[in-house]
Amino acid sequence: MCGILGVVAKSPVNQLLYDGLLVLQHRGQDAAGIVTAEEQRLHMHKGQGLVRDVFRTRNMRSLWGNTGIGHVRYPTAGSASSLAEAQPFYVNSPFGIVLAHNGNLTNDSKLKDEMYRTDLRHINTNSDSEALLNVFAHELQKRANGFQLDQDIIFEAIAAVHKRVKGAYAVVAIIAGYGLVAFRDPHGIRPLTLGMHDTPEGPEYLVASESVALDTLGFKRLRDIAPGEGVYISFGGEFSSRQCHPAAQLVPCIFEHVYFARPDTIIDGISVYEARLKMGEYLAKKVAREVADLDIDVVIPIPDTSRASALQLAIKLDLPYREGFIKNRYIGRTFIMPGQASRKKSVRQKLNPIGVEFAGRSVLLVDDSIVRGTTSKEIVQMAREAGARKVYLASAAPPVMFPHVYGIDMPTRAELIATGRTAAQIADEIGADAVIYQDLSDLILACTEASGGKISEFETSCFDGNYITGDITDEYLDQLEAKRLSPLSNRTTEAGLLDMNIGVAEQNLM
Repeated sequence: MCGILGVVAKSPVNQLLYDGLLVLQHRGQDAAGIVTAEEQRLHMHKGQGLVRDVFRTRNMRSLWGNTGIGHVRYPTAGSASSLAEAQPFYVNSPFGIVLAHNGNLTNDSKLKDEMYRTDLRHINTNSDSEALLNVFAHELQKRANGFQLDQDIIFEAIAAVHKRVKGAYAVVAIIAGYGLVAFRDPHGIRPLTLGMHDTPEGPEYLVASESVALDTLGFKRLRDIAPGEGVYISFGGEFSSRQCHPAAQLVPCIFEHVYFARPDTIIDGISVYEARLKMGEYLAKKVAREVADLDIDVVIPIPDTSRASALQLAIKLDLPYREGFIKNRYIGRTFIMPGQASRKKSVRQKLNPIGVEFAGRSVLLVDDSIVRGTTSKEIVQMAREAGARKVYLASAAPPVMFPHVYGIDMPTRAELIATGRTAAQIADEIGADAVIYQDLSDLILACTEASGGKISEFETSCFDGNYITGDITDEYLDQLEAKRLSPLSNRTTEAGLLDMNIGVAEQNLM
C-alpha cells in the first residue's frame, strides 16, 4: 500500500506536495519522493524514511515548478531494503516521464520479459511500478506523432496499458512539456480521488489516494476517478478525461475501510468512518447472537483504527467504552513494518496499558483485524499483565485466510494465523479466552450501507480467496511465497545498487 498525489497549480507546488504527503504518511513509511515540473525540466528528490526525514529545506528549494507528483512507499515482499525502489520512477523516452503507483501488478514478471525481449526497454529494479512506467512510456512512443502528443494519444496509451497490465494500480504521472496524467485500474481496486481549487488565475487540480489530502490542502472534492478512467491535465490547467476500458467495473478493496484509510476520508463515495461504525454495529450483533454468555465488563479498542467500531459495538451492547491503551505516536504502524522480529519488538514500545481499566475486569478488546496474530498475542498478554480477569478479542473484519496480492503485505499463507485454524484455536494461540470474528457478509453489508447502497461488490480476496482479476493461480501464490522467503528478499538487489547514490540526491532529470 502506498500514498500518491498529483497536482497542477498556478504557483509552486513543493510545499503543497510535502504537506499532502504528511497527511498520507499512514499509507507508507518506508520511503518518500517528490517530482516537480517546469515545462521540459523535471526536478526530483526521494529517499528512505518518513516524509519529515527525507526532505530538508535545501531539498525543497530545488523542487521548482507549478506541477508535481508525490509518493509515500509501503514495501511489499522482496523490496523492503531497496533504496532504488523509492518512487517516483523516471524514464527519459519518450519526452521524459515520471510515475508514482499505488497497488501491485500481478503479471509484472511477464511485463518485464516483454519489455526486454519485445519493447527493448531495460527495467533496473524489482519494482512492478518501474515496469508499469515503461509499459506506459512504450505505448505513448508507439502512438506519438513525431515529437507531438495530444489527449487522444495519451488516452489511447492508457487504454493499451489496461490491455497489457493486470492487478491493482492507481497512477499519477507527469509527461515533460505536457502535463499530469492519472488513471486507475479497470476494477478500481486502489483508490484515487479528484479535487479542484478555484484561483483568480484559473482552476488548480489535485488527485490523491484519499480525500483527506484534498480537505487539508484546501481543495474541493469533485469525485473519485472511475475504474479504467484516464485523466489528463495540461500544465496550463486544461482538464480532460475519458473512459479507457470497455468493461470497467468498480470493485474496490474492502481492506481500505477496515484498516488502511484514515477515518476522515471518503473513498468511492463511502465515508470510512461511517463504514467502521457500521462494522461495529454488525459485530455487536454477532457478539450478542453467538457469545451472549460472556461476562464483559468493558469494551476497549486497540488504537487507532478500531475506535469507531469499538464505540458503536459498546453502544449497541450497552456496555462501558474505555480507552485502555495509550499509543506512542512516534512508533511506526506495526502492520507495515518489514520483518516479524521488528513487528514483535515494536508492539510494547507502541502501546502501553492503563492498569486501572484492566484490573479485575473481564475486557472485550476490539481490533480492526487479526492478520498474523503476533500483535494480538502481545496485546492480550499486556492486558493480562495489567490485571484483566478475562480477555476476549473481537475483530471488525473476518478471518484473513488468503494472501492479498493487490498491494497489502500479507503474501504467505503460513503467516496468516487464521489459515487452517478455528476461532477457538486462534484464541488458544494468542492466549485469549475467546476470539469473535465479523462475518464477511456483514462486513460487505456495512460498507454497502455506508455507500448508500451504491456499491455492493468489493475486493475481498484475503477473506474468501476470490481474486477479482481472474489471473491468480496456486502456482502464482507459491512463487510469491518463495520470493518472500528467499534469503535475498530483504536485501538490496544487485541492480538496485546501481541506483543507490541516485536515490537520496536531488536530480535535475532533464
